[in-house]
Amino acid sequence: MFHCLHFKSLPIFKQLQIEEALLRLDDRNWCIINENADPAIVMGIAGKPNELLELDAVKLANIPVIKRYSGGGTVVVDKDTVFVSLLCKAALHLVKPFPEPIMKWSESLYKSVICHPEFSLVENDYVIGNLKCGGNAQYITKSKWVHHTTFLWDYQEESMSLLKLPQKRPTYRQNRQHADFLARLKDHLPCKDAFIQNIKAEIDSRYGLAQVDPSLVQSVIRKEHRKSTRLINAFDII
Repeated sequence: MFHCLHFKSLPIFKQLQIEEALLRLDDRNWCIINENADPAIVMGIAGKPNELLELDAVKLANIPVIKRYSGGGTVVVDKDTVFVSLLCKAALHLVKPFPEPIMKWSESLYKSVICHPEFSLVENDYVIGNLKCGGNAQYITKSKWVHHTTFLWDYQEESMSLLKLPQKRPTYRQNRQHADFLARLKDHLPCKDAFIQNIKAEIDSRYGLAQVDPSLVQSVIRKEHRKSTRLINAFDII
């Protein structure tokens, strides 16, 4: 059984704080979905802003820069990004807590949702053909794991100019700039609402899914726990 939190217009920083609290404090399986969030830049915990961001452009844009508690790359997100995070207790799930089996399991799940003949997992990205439509990050312990995805329902090309071409990048990307590397799911699927509902339906059909009122997790979030997700002030970076 997965317990589902579906947010609309929740800042991604708040979402990540909720995820991290549930990861540290709660033993249930969770599916967290968020849509229509305000623009932000989200980096992996080991990301280096000087290497990954066009700092002058970021300062001019004046949008939040966040380091999440998990690893992975850097993404620009906005109201057209669909976030899906799956938090699992290893003992309650059939997937072993290692990156490759988690990725393969998630590929199977989303193949059933997206139903596009060219949708697949390439390296650590979801792609349609050779264009990225979803980026992934993970946090894994012996007892729990998190797999979270930013799906590109749509994106603004000017927002991608806030990111440098990373030194470490997937082989299949080669040296392509963002406009030549990314796919918009809206060009391949009929409706964002239906996409989200199909994710819920697929998880429900496989494991069971219980919708949870977001207010019911507030007591968990307020408990003392380790907090790695944080905001970065771009103006403090030299």
